[in-house]
Amino acid sequence: MHFVIICTDKSGHGEVRAANRDDHVAYLKAHAAQIVTAGPTLSEDGSAMTGSVLVMEFADRAAAQTFADGDPYKKAGLFESVEIKPWKKVF
Repeated sequence: MHFVIICTDKSGHGEVRAANRDDHVAYLKAHAAQIVTAGPTLSEDGSAMTGSVLVMEFADRAAAQTFADGDPYKKAGLFESVEIKPWKKVF
């Protein structure tokens, strides 16, 4: 089943994102077979990353939650919020 994971960064935490980016990317690469699409959300002018959106394949919501909880960004305290929602690909 597909799940969309929507992460919103805490305001003013760009340095936390930068400091943990390599570990975050390595984490994603380790789960590449499950990724449908992934990338950062941006500020209105495109100059700063403000969060993350991932669409991924998991057996169930518990597996999606385990993945989200293991993200180095989450562990570093970057996110203000993390939403996980079932998602259906139409196009």
